Amino acid sequence: MQDLVTRIVAIRHGETDWNVGTRIQGQLDIGLNDNGRWQARRLAWALADEQLDAVYASDLARAHDTAHAIAAPAGLEVRRDAGLRERGFGCFEGMSYAEIEQRFPVELQRWRRRDPHFAPDGGEMLAAFFERAVGAVAAIAARHRGGHIAVVTHGGVLDALYRAAARVALDERRTWAIGNAGINRLLHGDDGFTLVGWADTLHLEDRSLEEGAA
Repeated sequence: MQDLVTRIVAIRHGETDWNVGTRIQGQLDIGLNDNGRWQARRLAWALADEQLDAVYASDLARAHDTAHAIAAPAGLEVRRDAGLRERGFGCFEGMSYAEIEQRFPVELQRWRRRDPHFAPDGGEMLAAFFERAVGAVAAIAARHRGGHIAVVTHGGVLDALYRAAARVALDERRTWAIGNAGINRLLHGDDGFTLVGWADTLHLEDRSLEEGAA
């Protein structure tokens, strides 16, 4: 039987004040700022014709509220999944990069080297987070084989999905963008994830494309 693939629109949540201030959010429940709410409305406009079967989101407010903007016009409920949460950064959470460098210089170097076995105190190892995040999206996709879904999550989860689809090692330096409210497209089938398109931000860049315009 021919493989039935699930089409996935994978989205990072809209902007928060902590994104602007380069402060580590991790699993802290930080809400969208005004620009993030605007980005969510732009997403809804850009995806209005997608005919989605389901919309999933992390249970953190910044992801759920972004997903709600997409789901509501289509008459869909947002299905929360804690497996879509950002990586747990433990003692790093709530701190800026400068503060981490000052207080945890050795740990910061291991983080920057993308050591798969490193975890900040109280946080998740990168390798364990990768398995959790990719596994959560794969399980969701398997429930909608042959369908079309949106998954609204976090930057770390999207990084993991890109690596899974492009077969990039965990410790390789990232060379791809993961912007707030960007549109990323993947397929999921029997052979795992396949990359279709990445970092589409036209809906955020061209303000002449107004909602409701002809």
